[in-house]
Amino acid sequence: MLKPRELYEWDPSGLRSVDEIIDQGVGAGLVLLYHFEGFIDAGATGEQITDLLLEGRPHTTVARFDVDRLVDYRARRPVMTFRRDRWVSYDRPALELKLLRDATGSPFLLLSGPEPDVQWEAFTAAVQEIVERLNVRLSVTFHGIPMGVPHTRPVGLTPHGSRADLVPGRPGLFDEAQVPGSAASLLELRLIEAGHDVLGVAAHVPHYVARSPYPDAPLVVVETITAATGLVLPAIAHTLRGRAHTTQTEIERQLADGDGELVAVVRGLEQQYDAVAGAASRGSLVAEPNELPSAEELGAVFERFLADRERDTGEPDA
Repeated sequence: MLKPRELYEWDPSGLRSVDEIIDQGVGAGLVLLYHFEGFIDAGATGEQITDLLLEGRPHTTVARFDVDRLVDYRARRPVMTFRRDRWVSYDRPALELKLLRDATGSPFLLLSGPEPDVQWEAFTAAVQEIVERLNVRLSVTFHGIPMGVPHTRPVGLTPHGSRADLVPGRPGLFDEAQVPGSAASLLELRLIEAGHDVLGVAAHVPHYVARSPYPDAPLVVVETITAATGLVLPAIAHTLRGRAHTTQTEIERQLADGDGELVAVVRGLEQQYDAVAGAASRGSLVAEPNELPSAEELGAVFERFLADRERDTGEPDA
């Protein structure tokens, strides 16, 4: 069994930068944001956030994980480029910890990259070592989950972790469930067991657009992270608002085109959402169920105009 320290290496320059911040006694410790590609991320919620955090924003690599030991390349084959008569490049996966700063100059950490396929226990132990070495006060993970909700209603959230209290007014949807595990979820569990503060934020994405980027979801997550951590990320929120407006306009255009099946689906979801919300306000979660098409049927309706939608609206990056 690999030792956790064998899975990553420090970048000397990046580690010095973090140590200087720690020595200066900035705040009560650093915030760590983390998201891994490969597990459920409806609406590309986590992907959009991590991309915007890194695009156009100065950052310093603090640590690198050994992806050769963690990633199954045959399951997720990296892209290679062939030009004329030879291979010219290889898109090597990277699972890295980076140091960034928000709009006010406050430092924070971001761990992102492909979800490890193997060595989950060693990996989570390695991240715990990093959390303790770098004086992390709060770790925050985020992603999207597909739900039977309409795009015309506010994006719901399910907070979890040791600090779910940082997201007030968001009650859990159920008491217990057994679901397929993920490296991010195991990391949350192990950090909590070790006495570290963790906040998870799962955004509820309409299941009929779950396979396409849905900017409304990451926008709500970013606003939640800002409120919970004190990080200031206005440029990211601004970009996501622009993208969300474009997406909502496209969906409404599709509805206005007179697709009767689509209109009926959305109206049915609205009635179901409002009935559950009303029942919850009365202290009961009992609402009349509606018979609705499957996620696959709904997704097929929307894919024809969302699949090729531009992700970049030209708005300024963070």
